[in-house]
Amino acid sequence: MDCRQCATPLDRPGDYCLVCHTANTDAVVLELDRERATVTSLLEGSVVGQRTVTTTPEGEGSDETVVVELRNFAGLVADEVRRKRPEEVYVTGDRDVIAAVRPQLHYEFFRVESDDPVQRVIDRQGEPALEVVDAAPAEKLGGSHSTLIGGRSGQRVIQTVAGHPHVKKVIPGPIDAGGASSPTGVRAKATRADANGNVRVLIRDGSSVQENRVVTTAGDRELGEHVRADLNEALQEADLQE
Repeated sequence: MDCRQCATPLDRPGDYCLVCHTANTDAVVLELDRERATVTSLLEGSVVGQRTVTTTPEGEGSDETVVVELRNFAGLVADEVRRKRPEEVYVTGDRDVIAAVRPQLHYEFFRVESDDPVQRVIDRQGEPALEVVDAAPAEKLGGSHSTLIGGRSGQRVIQTVAGHPHVKKVIPGPIDAGGASSPTGVRAKATRADANGNVRVLIRDGSSVQENRVVTTAGDRELGEHVRADLNEALQEADLQE
């Protein structure tokens, strides 16, 4: 493949051109499995390149060996993305691999759940982008209920949710002491999005439950489901998900 601007041959299809400084990819789709990752480059709604990265998990190795192997695998995936310098990165697949790749890239990840994630991203590129709310988590808290269950862990849940770029406001609700007991400490989960794209985050602490309304920039249920998936991913990474 040649650069679309200056026709310089590119080392790999979709690579950023270092001669005329032109991007030849506007979006990358990452399909991340534990042993294989597929990196697909898109430009203006068409696939311009696809590359597969593989690894052999160290199933019988030490914990440190497993960590190093996963980090190296994630590094190879991240290198493929950096070569493209895309505007957007979409991701689906194994949570551990996603968590390993995320800190190695300075891009916001957009979750995409589909049997055909590449086609889903191509379809979504014609949709308006979600508004990003550039405000500190503390500025997004509202409502008449200021008490949060779970102490510091409960506060971490709210901060994690409010820190999402597509969350406008988090409104803590009343505390119900009649729920089923959680034996694992403070746990949280974002529920299915409503017709307006908003979700609710349930926080459990023992037998107490607090339902917190989360207003997003999604606007409809389908986009709200993407935000919900992101929130549950973030809660899991913080070891707070129910």
